[in-house]
Amino acid sequence: MDEQARASKTVQNQTITIRKIEQADLDHVIAIDERVTGISKPDYWKDIYERFVTRRVEERFFLIAEATDEVSEFPVLGYVVGEVRAWEYGSEPSGWVFAFSVEPDTRLQGIGEQLFEAISVEFRRAGIKKMRTMVARENQLHMAFFRSEGMTGGPYLQLEKSLDD
Repeated sequence: MDEQARASKTVQNQTITIRKIEQADLDHVIAIDERVTGISKPDYWKDIYERFVTRRVEERFFLIAEATDEVSEFPVLGYVVGEVRAWEYGSEPSGWVFAFSVEPDTRLQGIGEQLFEAISVEFRRAGIKKMRTMVARENQLHMAFFRSEGMTGGPYLQLEKSLDD
């Protein structure tokens, strides 16, 4: 999606546009994330914004869904963030989605599907054939969504160790 490219679709009498994030959108993304996770992390999002709009922009994607009709109370309805990662643990280049959310009051309107498809298009344009993400076991909402979009268990297993020991 080049700088001015936008993908629009009408959903429930409202036009939804998927586009690259702009500085003015950042506070809305921070607010959605806080409503969904219960944690305010503006410094994290400011860092992600700076990295994704200034460096390796052909491999990093920070997209938002916006309501282009004036009837929506939420200017930003959702976001997806991902990047091309290559050769970690022998993995060929793949597209990784590491942040994804839709405004809770606007779910079940196809916004998540539009964001998912838009980042899929970006990964394909970058020459990527596999897309990956990681989901917390207890996050049934994200698990159900990603599975409904055709994602399945991959060839890698995430391991961890507490460093408090």
